[in-house]
Amino acid sequence: MSKKSEQAALLAFLAGAAVAAGAALLFTPKTGREVREKLGEAKEEALVKLKSCVKGKGKTAKGDPLNYDGGDCWI
Repeated sequence: MSKKSEQAALLAFLAGAAVAAGAALLFTPKTGREVREKLGEAKEEALVKLKSCVKGKGKTAKGDPLNYDGGDCWI
């Protein structure tokens, strides 16, 4: 796959994800306040996990950057 087609595929995926997220928010049975609160909580949790991942620079508990399994940085 060429670099441009990979970028186009990633862009298409992200655009589709954004459209799906928007549709899910529009058709949710919860009130706007409940949805905003839930999104705010999810954002804060994701930021905490992202900050801890950045501080650890993606290393495993052993500190080996080449043997990273990805388990401690999932958002």
